[in-house]
Amino acid sequence: MTFDLVTQDPHTKARAGVVHTDHGAIETPIFMPVGTAGTVKAVQQRDLKDDVQAQIILGNTYHLYLRPGLEVLQKAGGLHKFNGWDRPILTDSGGYQVYSLSGTRKIKEEGVKFRSHIDGSQHLFSPEGVMDIQRTIGADIIMAFDECTPWPCEYEYARRSLDMTHRWLTRCIQRFDSTEGHYGYSQTLFPIVQGSTFKDLRVKSAEFIAEQGREGNAIGGLSVGEPAELMYEMTELVCDILPQDKPRYLMGVGTPANILENIALGVDMFDCVMPTRNARNGMLFTTQGIINISNKKWADDFEPIDAELGGYVSTFYSKAYVRHLFHSKEMLGPQIASIHNLTFYLWLVKQARQQILAGTFREWKDRMVKQVMTRL
Repeated sequence: MTFDLVTQDPHTKARAGVVHTDHGAIETPIFMPVGTAGTVKAVQQRDLKDDVQAQIILGNTYHLYLRPGLEVLQKAGGLHKFNGWDRPILTDSGGYQVYSLSGTRKIKEEGVKFRSHIDGSQHLFSPEGVMDIQRTIGADIIMAFDECTPWPCEYEYARRSLDMTHRWLTRCIQRFDSTEGHYGYSQTLFPIVQGSTFKDLRVKSAEFIAEQGREGNAIGGLSVGEPAELMYEMTELVCDILPQDKPRYLMGVGTPANILENIALGVDMFDCVMPTRNARNGMLFTTQGIINISNKKWADDFEPIDAELGGYVSTFYSKAYVRHLFHSKEMLGPQIASIHNLTFYLWLVKQARQQILAGTFREWKDRMVKQVMTRL
């Protein structure tokens, strides 16, 4: 994998670049739809390409390891062949899932022992094992195995956790560099900066990750409940340390406003379940603001969901019709809403890129943060 830094906005730290992988190029800044179990929920691959115009999607190591399992994925020829997605894929290491399973896991130096949420069976994720699993899944970009600390978090716990995450990273790199991919294309490993919301720990982690010289770097452990201003403070601190010539991925973020503000701080890549999860609950993000499609005010609004956005579902279906689908509990409603929200997220980062290239990002960003978060 390589990264070309095309330009930097003159008034902020926002950047426009291109990530090159064996499955295609990714123009940054970019949002990556989350396909946890090998699918972006309720969205076909054709719609991801044609409507959403996704350039890269995510899979999750924990979920894919448990189901369908590594044997099936390897027989299929990897996740690309299994789900029919021929563009880049990134896999999360499973560290966040382990964090969320706090009641059924034990963290030790060796790795993490946990019980499957499916059948209660016991498993061990070690740094080496997670590298092997992600080799088998076959993503273009794979993540180091880390511990995602909760918020709030005591300093001493965050410090010990960070030191272990760094030791695990060393093991991940050794295993990754001593193995080959299974399917004839290259894979790359992103380390993850941790350190909770403690400045000295974030600096320590960012410096350690920068020293590893990998092709890209990630920032984890944010968007876990901390105030947005703390997230921005930690992100800016870390982005100022991580190499300029490598892509920066802020994991699990976030709202449209979060994405725009973090682009301004120097982040290149984002993912979040929000557009699809909120879609299933009837929240639609639009170019003019946020719609709760269940509200009665949309019952006789026969205008398209978002005429300015483009894309099939956003311009074909009316708000009144989508509201009817939700009230009738028809599965087409969440499907339309999911495609629409993802189309909006990809539109937003594409607009941001165009503004960065034009040198007009800051003024546009300040206006759009207010506009897209307005409740309609």
